[in-house]
Amino acid sequence: MTTTTSTTTTAQRPAAEALRKLTRIVPGFPSEGIVFEDLTPVLADPESFTAVVRDIADTCRDMNADLVGGLDARGFLLGSAVAYELGLGILAVRKGGKLPPPVLRAEYDLEYGSAALEIPAEGIPLEGKRILLIDDVLATGGTLKASRELLERAGATVCGLAVVLEVEGLRGRDRFSDLPLYVVSTGQRSGMTCDATTANDGQDNE
Repeated sequence: MTTTTSTTTTAQRPAAEALRKLTRIVPGFPSEGIVFEDLTPVLADPESFTAVVRDIADTCRDMNADLVGGLDARGFLLGSAVAYELGLGILAVRKGGKLPPPVLRAEYDLEYGSAALEIPAEGIPLEGKRILLIDDVLATGGTLKASRELLERAGATVCGLAVVLEVEGLRGRDRFSDLPLYVVSTGQRSGMTCDATTANDGQDNE
């Protein structure tokens, strides 16, 4: 698999500059030893939010998604806006217990605990659909992995991933070496030759 990077430097990209200026760093939250990167100021600023959304949409357009999957909760905000830019619908990947039955459910480990994600088992035709998954931060990769599992169990293919920030030391990207992954804060765009076939090769089942 090949790896490519953005031809525009990070300093020249409005989205990356907005993240550098407005992301709030909060040590010791939600637990001791965790450094929380709060994107709320970025999302609340119209120009910065627009820059981040357009950066993701423009970079991921050639993934040819049929639907955007936004992960609970900030992935809802980002995913909805990116879906609008791409002319696509949005699928909310919810935390456990928020959807009426029947649901597909997967449990996963967080950076600081454990949780579960769910998607509807009925009502949304996912069979054969190509899904672009969007979240705010890639840490251990547990939430994205669980989301991918749910979608593949529903017959869909995850055709790419996009996040705003990455906690590189946790090596979450190693779980998705077969998928296109875009990280806004660095402008890094890896594995962009992935297609629907190779996306299914790394299916994880918990």
